[in-house]
Amino acid sequence: MRLLVLGGTSFVGRHLVQAALDDGHAVTVFHRGRTNPDLFSQVERRLGDRSTGNLEALRDGGWDATVDVSAYVPRHVEQALAALDGREGHYVLVSSISAYDPAVATTHESSPTYAEPDPATEQVTAQSYGPLKAACERQAIRSLAPQSPAIVRPTFVAGPHDPTDRFTYWARVVSEGGPVPLAWPDVPVQVIDARDLAAFMLRLATTASSGAFDAVGPFAPLRDMLTAMAPPDVEVDLVDVGPERLDAADITLPLVDGDPASVPLMTRPGTAARGAGLTPRGFRDTARDTAAWDESRGRPPLRVGPSPAQRAELLRGEVVS
Repeated sequence: MRLLVLGGTSFVGRHLVQAALDDGHAVTVFHRGRTNPDLFSQVERRLGDRSTGNLEALRDGGWDATVDVSAYVPRHVEQALAALDGREGHYVLVSSISAYDPAVATTHESSPTYAEPDPATEQVTAQSYGPLKAACERQAIRSLAPQSPAIVRPTFVAGPHDPTDRFTYWARVVSEGGPVPLAWPDVPVQVIDARDLAAFMLRLATTASSGAFDAVGPFAPLRDMLTAMAPPDVEVDLVDVGPERLDAADITLPLVDGDPASVPLMTRPGTAARGAGLTPRGFRDTARDTAAWDESRGRPPLRVGPSPAQRAELLRGEVVS
């Protein structure tokens, strides 16, 4: 298959390209040439910049399928599909579970998504991210009609090469053993391994599957996720320090915030995705491989979560039973 990946050198995109190469597909990557520019020397590269509308590199060529992992505002979708002008093949768009409006969300992929954001809004913030992703979905459907795209809505994506460090934080502290401070131990957390997400998107591309899919792994209360993540030979004590202590210290824990509105987005069954071939691995496998990758990169300071000194300061609560 001739596969075009819009954004293919960072995290999810790099796992997708690797999976496609492993399966023998001919891959073209459209990217800015800034992130990991020397990665995948064997693929065809098309350089451009969606933020400025520079898509000239897509004006020629044709593909059997296109997987779009770098669309964050509807203009990105509209301009890319206009530049490809019907040469994209089957289109797979990476959206987000955040596209759902949690106030009215059900457990099905037909749940209402956010209404259209301000058309002048292109600033991606915690508040605008979900509505903008929902607008990207609608733009893809409009631009491709009467054909239908595949829309993939992952929850938190985890695994090696994660630039956010959200899951990596927990993988690191759990692998170290000893006391681990947390809050909201009963709040559900749901992640998907980037490698499983990549394999699923490739499957949608090769089978020309259409529709919306919640690409989610298992969900569990935070305490259960961390217990499952612990290596067999490591003893971990989970210590509930309470949200008040976090607030007093101005510390945020990755993946959890105790907001009841997030529960509908962290308990998705993913029935349609599993029926279409998604096979998610468990927390322990993802945590083990993430910790190994973290070790291989030298365990740099993490972008999120309390530092070791802050964790020591927080550890004054009761052990979670």
